[in-house]
Amino acid sequence: MSLVERALETAGRIRPDAGVAVILRETSEVVLRWANSTMTTNGATTDRTLGLVLLVPLAGGGTGAGVVRVSAPDSLLAGGAEADARLADAVRAAVRAAEDSGASRDAAELPPPTGPADAFDDPAAETSIGVFGDLAAALGDSFATDRSAGFADHHVTTTWLATSAGVRRRWTEPAGAVEVNLKDPSSGSSVWGGTSTRDFADVDLPAILGDLRGRLAWGRRRIALDAGHYETILPPSAVGDFMIYLAWSMGGRPAQEGRSALSRAGGTRVGERLTDLPLTLAGDPDAPGFPTLRYEPVLATTSSGDEVSVFDNGASTRRVEWLRGGAVGELAYPRAAAAEYGARFAPPSDNLLLTGGSDASLSDLVAGTRRGLLLTCLWYMREVDPETMLLTGLTRDGVYLVEDGEVVGEVNNFRFNESPLDLVRRTTEAGATALTLPREWKDWFTRVAMPPLRIPDFNMSSVSQAS
Repeated sequence: MSLVERALETAGRIRPDAGVAVILRETSEVVLRWANSTMTTNGATTDRTLGLVLLVPLAGGGTGAGVVRVSAPDSLLAGGAEADARLADAVRAAVRAAEDSGASRDAAELPPPTGPADAFDDPAAETSIGVFGDLAAALGDSFATDRSAGFADHHVTTTWLATSAGVRRRWTEPAGAVEVNLKDPSSGSSVWGGTSTRDFADVDLPAILGDLRGRLAWGRRRIALDAGHYETILPPSAVGDFMIYLAWSMGGRPAQEGRSALSRAGGTRVGERLTDLPLTLAGDPDAPGFPTLRYEPVLATTSSGDEVSVFDNGASTRRVEWLRGGAVGELAYPRAAAAEYGARFAPPSDNLLLTGGSDASLSDLVAGTRRGLLLTCLWYMREVDPETMLLTGLTRDGVYLVEDGEVVGEVNNFRFNESPLDLVRRTTEAGATALTLPREWKDWFTRVAMPPLRIPDFNMSSVSQAS
């Protein structure tokens, strides 16, 4: 019997009246790191975690949710008396947590099975250092001419989900990213580029390096600018960082209760038009046009919050349009909250696509600029005001002055203050959607496709000394 089935059986024996969800995740990961045009680190790791969710009827009424996560070494996988005792201890801890938590307002019956249990008994998928073969060769060629630093990561996560409602699902999700910094010792300029990927077969490192070398050349002329509002071209990476935060802020309950920027008197901002541009921001398991961004359409979670609930484990996910044709489209609701507010169940998504722009490239937007700024990426973003979704952060690794359609030099970095909602409202041009790597949120969210955007009055609130 597999570890997942043993855990489910143990929970049913200890607390037969409880709903149970068992989630086993195993991640095989390889990394490659380099600095000063020299390889410094490479390695491979495997991590395995077992999550136990116990939904326990309480003596005083209602249902409490208890969650325990335990590492799952080979000894637990293999079974035996010691492994069985450890599983039983984990189940009892989850029961205690459920009893201590009190009645959950998001309580619901676990969803029934909606898909096949294909390959449920198959072992975990693995990656290997060989996935970096072409990347490493291209890096080796570049070390002779570039002062380079960077990081590449590839991981394959296998998930098993089993519930007392009969759900049995197994799926694998490969994902990776590469990011590169080039530096020019003579000018002090630093430039960054990167991309997300599923298997590194689509990573064109020579093209990334060629773009970065061009940006280093721009940095040989330095121009000092004051803080202020500038027409600004946001590249897809920077747009991704803003749109990820917008998607993370789309909770339905906070909006209904007047606790978010999506609240308004008597309800929410769903349906409110933000822009005349036909922009749609969606999470979609099928990711039309971007097969590398696809993900399994089933929910598996060991945490609950305003947007997601452990009671929904096994529920089918779907395309959710946070923005639809320039208006606020949907908000995130667990099933219980959706029923409470008369909304549709809308789980958070594992990818994000902003579409509805033209076929213009980033270079086309630059060519159409009389005077403005071109950014590279953003970092150290933090929320200033949740009621307006106002964020602050810094520009990094290249801010360039554009005059009459040409980049004329590199300017100083800035601190900015902007709200993703207001950026959508004020966007005057959106280009072609392309796969990108968000710089700020890449450790949490990499499946992103975004267009470049033109903002007529981006708020550079102060000059930054960061370099």
